Amino acid sequence: MKQHIETLAVQAGYTPENGGPRVLPLYQSTTFKYDTCAELAEIFDLDANKYMYTRLANPTNDAFENKIAAMEGGVGAMATSSGMAAFLITVLNIMKTGDSLLAASTIYGGTFTLCSTTLKDLGIEVIFFDPDDTEENILALAKDNTKAIFGETIGNPAVNVLDFDKFASIAKKLDIPFIVDNTFATPVLCRPLELGADIVIHSTTKYIDGHASCVGGIIVDKGTFNWKNGKFPGFTEPDESYHGLVFSEKFGEFGFLMKARYQVMRNIGSTPSPFNSYLANLGAETMHLRMERHCENALKIAEYLKNHPMAEDVHYPGLPGDKYYELAQKYLPKGASGVITFGVKGGREASSTFIDNLKLAALVTHVADTRTCVLQPASTTHRQLSDEELISAGVSPQLIRLSVGIENYEDIIADFEQAFEAVKNAKK
Repeated sequence: MKQHIETLAVQAGYTPENGGPRVLPLYQSTTFKYDTCAELAEIFDLDANKYMYTRLANPTNDAFENKIAAMEGGVGAMATSSGMAAFLITVLNIMKTGDSLLAASTIYGGTFTLCSTTLKDLGIEVIFFDPDDTEENILALAKDNTKAIFGETIGNPAVNVLDFDKFASIAKKLDIPFIVDNTFATPVLCRPLELGADIVIHSTTKYIDGHASCVGGIIVDKGTFNWKNGKFPGFTEPDESYHGLVFSEKFGEFGFLMKARYQVMRNIGSTPSPFNSYLANLGAETMHLRMERHCENALKIAEYLKNHPMAEDVHYPGLPGDKYYELAQKYLPKGASGVITFGVKGGREASSTFIDNLKLAALVTHVADTRTCVLQPASTTHRQLSDEELISAGVSPQLIRLSVGIENYEDIIADFEQAFEAVKNAKK
């Protein structure tokens, strides 16, 4: 029976047995006991779907994975230790030295740096492009070794909205997977797999957990991409570490996730702790309620800032007149999430003074949880980027990334009013 996203948030992933615990148990164990060597050997050969070691799978992690897979509409999911790990494992599962990735230049600063340094050191070229460029121009950047295209549903921190139709068309023409980071939108507001994406990743640290209590990530696969098209030998050639097993043949639609788990995760780790999955699963149960309030508050705050004489460059996709308003209406009809960017007139110093005088909103290296928080990306998350890279990422020196929480919006506005007053007084 097909269920609504709100029901999946609460019920999916774990079904208690008769007389069993109603709430998902925490299986805080690294290992699992078996009676015979033959039984455990069968598990190591991937011939039995049972637990062997928490680095690879754990009942609590499994339940959380199943919940998010159900919410995103994928065949399955694999949780990771962080959102960065989810992205890296996805790339390493598909690519090797000599391959290239097409990536939107407006992606999260940490992901941008991972692409421009770590992947570069591994011999994987990342070709950055303006996501607002034409399909023809982006296609022209692709090479014979290009193996995927990547973007964020809502960019961090530029809050640009991805044109799914365009990206999906590019991926289809190149016969490569379309990978989407859906962290800011969540499956409550957008389901990329229904809009042409093949793989979705999240930093579950953000809205999925929702309470800034645990770091994590997750990869969700649609299970329909053709890995046998001749471009991805890792899925079609024998894996000698598993006695010649061929992932696409043995596991079919689960081939991508099985390879990610039992080849990449096996070898590099990046495993989530069961406790973090327990907390993230608990947070996900109320995600649909929180996202409603985040969206409502963000729109009210964006309208307030747009009309404030001391604010400038206010960007929120849900705000009429915003550059991405039409795309938000098309792809994010339930709401444009809770992140706004703006500046304070007077440049970086004025924006810094504004932030320093906030009392309710906190200056933290985080975004997308219940509490309102701010950050100045140019001096923090995007500090490693050059001025040219900052511009291409949509980050100005005075830009403030505002993550609107679920407090009463009038209290948030009152806090902003006194901070603006402090900026005004500092100029006297």
